[in-house]
Parts: sequence; structure tokens; C-alpha cells
Amino acid sequence: MRKRAYLSLGSNTGDRATNLNAAITRLSQVGKVVAVSSFYETEPVEFTSQPWFLNCAVAIDTDKTPNGLLQAALAIEQEMGRKRTQEKGPRNIDIDILLFGDEVVDEKGLKIPHPGLPARRFVLQPLAEIAPQARHPVLKKTVRELIAALAAGQAVRIWGASTS
Repeated sequence: MRKRAYLSLGSNTGDRATNLNAAITRLSQVGKVVAVSSFYETEPVEFTSQPWFLNCAVAIDTDKTPNGLLQAALAIEQEMGRKRTQEKGPRNIDIDILLFGDEVVDEKGLKIPHPGLPARRFVLQPLAEIAPQARHPVLKKTVRELIAALAAGQAVRIWGASTS
């Protein structure tokens, strides 16, 4: 039975847009990609001494289990040459599972909904573009409500948009 999952994709090394597009193409082999947000340029958080990211959100309908989807995402990252040399450091591709239907998963190596989801504008803003009414299964708030509750900060702008 197919479930709708929402993923966050990010890249801050190499040709960021090409990296995101390549990951989206590969995800189409994992399930049916039903929506892709605009690309957003975002300032790094936590480890800030690195280039800005390009992020997007993807909705995918998949027959995979949450763990199966995680394994597929990790395989895509590996195929694309991701090197995990520094936690939260620069990367050519990062794929995170944000939501998986209304499931809650708390296993070693896999937490759904993604624990950082409620606090990360760089994830919520692209997700709000494609799924504003998607509901966090623990907090019982929509993506739109989560983004409204964020404190100011975390620069996030549509990529290619004028900054003047």
C-alpha cells in the first residue's frame, strides 16, 4: 500500500541545483514523485562556517516502509558521492525523511517525524509550499502552523529571486 512521504533535500557543494535535480530523478525510482517545491537558498544553521545551501521539499508516494525509504535515500546519497566527513558539514546531497504518512518511528538511526522539523525554517518553508496542511503526527499541528510559530531568523529565500 502506497504512503505519502515528505522529504527534505539539501546541497551546498558543487552545482547545487544539478545535485538536487539528480537526487529527485533518482527518487522517482523509489516511488512516484508527486510534488517538488521551489529551490530555496538557505543560510547554514548549527555549523555556520560553510557555504549556503540550496534546499527543496519533495512529496513521494511509495510502497516502501519507512526503513526501506531511509535505505533508498542513503543509497542515493552514496551513489551521488556523499562523504560524511563532518557532522552537519558541507555536503553535495542530503536527503531527510520529514514525514511518512501519519506514522511515528523512533528507532536507532530513524526518527519520523524528523526531530528538527518544527525548528527549521529551511525545511518548513519549502514543505509549506507543497503541503501546508500536512500534519505533524506528534505535535498535531500543520506545517503552516509550525512555520507561523517559528522565531525570527534563519534566512530562507526562493533561489534566483532578486535580493533588492
